Amino acid sequence: MGKQEEQNVKKFIQEFKEFAMRGNVIDLAVGVIIGGAFGKITTSLVTNIVTPVLSAITGRIDLSKLAVGVPNAFGGADIVIAYGAFLQNVLDFIVTAFVIFLMIKLMNKLRQKKDEEPAEPEAPVLSKEEALLTEIRDLLKENNKG
Repeated sequence: MGKQEEQNVKKFIQEFKEFAMRGNVIDLAVGVIIGGAFGKITTSLVTNIVTPVLSAITGRIDLSKLAVGVPNAFGGADIVIAYGAFLQNVLDFIVTAFVIFLMIKLMNKLRQKKDEEPAEPEAPVLSKEEALLTEIRDLLKENNKG
């Protein structure tokens, strides 16, 4: 490898290093990892808790085995249209989206409670006499300073 090629490789590696260590790339990587873990939690919640409860209520929640056979125009075996798998995926999506909605709503509620700071006490409302006395006191303080 020539000297020019070696410099080009070093420059390329340096550019890649700057790109990879840029803050938003690291943040994105952390987001993807946390998103994957959150996805596992959500999937487990839907699969192991929500879906069995829905099955107990409705009597049947697994639609994946529903299908219809269409005769093959060219002979041979019927063509199977497994519409149940599609319906099951749509149902899984709706349940998962609803569970995520509830989880985010709960997290926002918890965050809102944490972010709420105790309100500052309001200044007491002074009567006319108290306001006048306060004004006189402030004027006397200013005169004594000067």
